[in-house]
Amino acid sequence: MAASFQIRKFRDEDAEAVQEVFTVGMSEHVPSSFTHILKQPLTQMVLMCMFCALMTSSKSFLLPILAVTLLLAAIRQLVVHMFNAYIETSLKKDLQNISETYLKHKDSCFWVAEVDGRVVGTVGCLPNENVPEALELKRMSVRRSHRGMGIAKALCRTVADFTRERGYAAVVLYTSVVQRDAQHLYEHMGYEKTKEFSAPDFIAKITNFNLFEYRLQLKKDD
Repeated sequence: MAASFQIRKFRDEDAEAVQEVFTVGMSEHVPSSFTHILKQPLTQMVLMCMFCALMTSSKSFLLPILAVTLLLAAIRQLVVHMFNAYIETSLKKDLQNISETYLKHKDSCFWVAEVDGRVVGTVGCLPNENVPEALELKRMSVRRSHRGMGIAKALCRTVADFTRERGYAAVVLYTSVVQRDAQHLYEHMGYEKTKEFSAPDFIAKITNFNLFEYRLQLKKDD
């Protein structure tokens, strides 16, 4: 029989587990981000030009193959660096003091999903200054070992219920082009994609690493 879970409000003793769930969850996107970059025409053109130029000058397969391999390794390390920087920024921004960020104001909150006393999922919400009629869903993550149990859907519903109770008209969230499973989940839960824009980093811009805004319009009579 599958283990049951409960959704409850964050407590200070959850802090380390929440940071771990978020960090591991974000790190899982490194392979798909690396693949995304490799599929971009600019990346393929650079790799092909390098290979052909070295092949012509060296008249050997070994040097161009070695150079391309090293460049691929460098690209992957760049992706790892980008995600590590984002994780570090997120931890400093709000996950190192969740109580202060999410629990001190009536229009924000943070929840965890718990199985057998272990934190296996997280989600929070805050007002969004760019969308004043909505609350923003943030820091959604579920441990890989506990996916498929309906935890993510329950966390989404928890945020929607809280947002409705506080009198807001909608929930908004932001996700990236490589987070396809998350996009499918949100669309299944009734969210609609409302905006697409480039991530602020230069590398993200030239590799089409776009971000999406999703919106769940809440019905007053729900």
